Amino acid sequence: MTEQLLAGKNIAILVANGFEEVEMTEPQRALLKAGAKPKVISPEQGLVNGWHGAAWGHYFPTDRHVGEVLAADFDLLVLPGGDRSVAKLAGNPHTRRIIGSFVDSGKGIVAFGKGVELLALVERIKGRTVTGADSAKAALEAAGAKWSDDEIVQDRFLLTAKSNEDMSGLIDAMLRNFVAAVEQRKAAA
Repeated sequence: MTEQLLAGKNIAILVANGFEEVEMTEPQRALLKAGAKPKVISPEQGLVNGWHGAAWGHYFPTDRHVGEVLAADFDLLVLPGGDRSVAKLAGNPHTRRIIGSFVDSGKGIVAFGKGVELLALVERIKGRTVTGADSAKAALEAAGAKWSDDEIVQDRFLLTAKSNEDMSGLIDAMLRNFVAAVEQRKAAA
């Protein structure tokens, strides 16, 4: 079912150096298996460096520069965490533009751990229920979000995860969220 519904869907994975590697690679693999076309979007040129455990991880090729893309180019968005990545993305005006457009259009978004903090930048999550890394709580509440201590929270087509401990559960929830978002957009068209 998910393979047919996500076939050909363009998915942006927004990262900068220091992103939490497993929060990018596991969703990317699952999306490829589901027939989607995930693209790594980054302010980095050519390669982006992941963070794995307590050290730098692998390098991954970037598909597009964050300044060259629009939310309209993609159907869905993945926001991996990682302190360094989130800090760098938070300082980039294109991050705000892209995430804001995704929220405004009602497209599916999945944010992991510290990556959830990026949602506070767009000032469009007032009243939305989210979870994420505890360090993101104050910024999200200040932006008007309702904080939950649940491991995974879905609020319409916004799926947020506290951590990456249950990656298989997160992947299943992500795929269900994305399929539902795609079906909703088809029905509205």
